[in-house]
Amino acid sequence: MKSALLTCVILLAQVSAAEFGKISLPLGMVEVKSGDADWIRAKPKMPINENDFVRTKAKSRCEITLTGGGKVRIGENSELEITAASVKPMTKDFSANLNKGNVWVAAKAAFGEKKSVAIRTPTAVAAIRGTKYRATAGDDESSVLVYDGKVDVNAAKNISEERKEKRKGFVPGGLNPNKPKFTLGPVTEVSGPYEVTLEDWISLVEGMQINVRKDGKYHMFKFDQSVDGEDDFVKWNQDLDSE
Repeated sequence: MKSALLTCVILLAQVSAAEFGKISLPLGMVEVKSGDADWIRAKPKMPINENDFVRTKAKSRCEITLTGGGKVRIGENSELEITAASVKPMTKDFSANLNKGNVWVAAKAAFGEKKSVAIRTPTAVAAIRGTKYRATAGDDESSVLVYDGKVDVNAAKNISEERKEKRKGFVPGGLNPNKPKFTLGPVTEVSGPYEVTLEDWISLVEGMQINVRKDGKYHMFKFDQSVDGEDDFVKWNQDLDSE
């Protein structure tokens, strides 16, 4: 009996650790899919776990409250695939694939807490440790805009691996094999649109935007926050964040 009870407790802990969050505000037609099950209508307080999908139709939005605090909000005509959720007392790691559409992340870490929320799009991945940003996914180009804190961005893994495969065996003439590889550190702005290929993680601060194409080239710049603030999805998120 004790052994069975212990097993039950362990299984319950595992289920809890895999919970990404709960639906806190479904507006319009919002649907959830778990495993091989059919899509079902989202309801308030519905748990969202690893490997679940959440999608919105036209004129629909959804807010997910992360386990342990923080918000992820999905815009209309969007699909979010939950890939990982690890929740521990002082360390929380979440990740999801934005297959299409728009997502807003507001996840400030508590004092002494480590919190990471990574959103992957078809062309880029954005990872934070307690900040606020918006990501938009497109097959040919994706963008990340930072509203508070700092966001680290890199090209999507499949794009990076494709470039590495193309470079295998290629050694430019005169290249010194003992020379350290060039590493792209934090930058504030690229000299011209899409002139540089994103090879390593770079950091964006508040007011910065990066657009990453499917060939790995990117353009980073300061976006007009007053113009961006007129976007209906942005307004909605800022109003909710200010409450």
